[in-house]
Amino acid sequence: MIRALLSVVASFGFLAGLVATPAMAQDAKPLKIGVITFLSGPAAGPFGVPAKNAADALVEAFNKGGIVPGYEQKGFGGRPIEVVYVDEAGGPTKVVTEYRNLVSRQEVDLVIGVISSGDCLAVAPVAEEMKKLTVLFDCATNRIFEENSYKYVFRTTTMATQENVAVARYVAEMYPNIKTFSGLNPNYAWGQDAWSDFTESMKMLKPQAQIATNMTPKLGAGQYGTEISALVASNAEIIQNSLWGGDLEAYILQAAPRGLLKKSPNVIICGETVLERLGAQLPEGTMIGARGPNGPFAPSTKLNLWFRKVYQDQYKALPVYSSYHMATAFLGAKAAYEKAAKTAGGKAPSDDEIIKAFEYLKFESVAGIVDMSLGKGHQAVQSVPMGTVRIVDGKATLTNVKFYPPEQISPPDGVKSIDWIRGGFKKQ
Repeated sequence: MIRALLSVVASFGFLAGLVATPAMAQDAKPLKIGVITFLSGPAAGPFGVPAKNAADALVEAFNKGGIVPGYEQKGFGGRPIEVVYVDEAGGPTKVVTEYRNLVSRQEVDLVIGVISSGDCLAVAPVAEEMKKLTVLFDCATNRIFEENSYKYVFRTTTMATQENVAVARYVAEMYPNIKTFSGLNPNYAWGQDAWSDFTESMKMLKPQAQIATNMTPKLGAGQYGTEISALVASNAEIIQNSLWGGDLEAYILQAAPRGLLKKSPNVIICGETVLERLGAQLPEGTMIGARGPNGPFAPSTKLNLWFRKVYQDQYKALPVYSSYHMATAFLGAKAAYEKAAKTAGGKAPSDDEIIKAFEYLKFESVAGIVDMSLGKGHQAVQSVPMGTVRIVDGKATLTNVKFYPPEQISPPDGVKSIDWIRGGFKKQ
């Protein structure tokens, strides 16, 4: 009888031990992630919702486990994921309020957002104040890590300097004898950074080229009649264009009938998002970027092929670069979490352990390998491709595709972008 009782106790103790293992304990508590993206307004349809779609597809696959190539472990380190979405529309003050609510009321473990550079500049110091791990998934302004040093903030995509230096290099190659160019840049952080980096790069690469005009419409203007008239009158050989989302679509629909896009080919930094939706409006010669090796520029890896198929099957459309950026942020956060969990002996890692794992991390994304090598290990580095539109069977395709590697487009860590450009892109 005593032996039988001891056997039962021993068995119970064994089972209790199983229940108490770190992996099982992690399974019991979901990891709560706050996601900030545009869900309403002109930026939602072409930009914010495709990003949300990517998050939905990945979270579903992560929670099932064994599906995502290279990221087969369920959830984050065995913990299922729960997502809380916030609409980014409304401006920086509103976004900061929503961010604070995610942290203090929703009690999220991690935040992934935002799209607008103005919103990023507002959110980053608040993340640091609230000591909440935050991954910026899309915004581009280089000011984030050049003006401040952050512990809790990471960005898993390329920044404005890398993209605009690549654009300048591409223009210099496509138009070796260029004499004049104009610009169209929204009047806030991203547009200002884009124009500054592009023009300073052109001074180094093609010093003979002169600025004809630069138009700076308000973000979200929607109507571009005045800007189009000025750009037509400028007679520039090319137009540098950093509009995005609904603003970019509105501009194309208004500029195409007036012949501006044919007269002065646009080099559209964020143009990849319109290829499927408005490709028929783009004349041959339009130059397109995707803010990194995203969309049609992404590599044919198992991970990317899986992502494209799952996205297309679910949403009946191709993922655009905002979709790729969102997916990359989730994959980077998962890679950092699971790296930290290994060093924590399988237990749920602390924020400090995740941060340590994230800094200088190299991980595979749907857009290829991401190297967190700038911003003291908080800013991603990748190649930036550009291509030129060619119409084939009535559809816009890309030709003359060129990839600019990180060493050609990125300042050394700790050096401000504008100083690096004006110094002739020198390495330290």
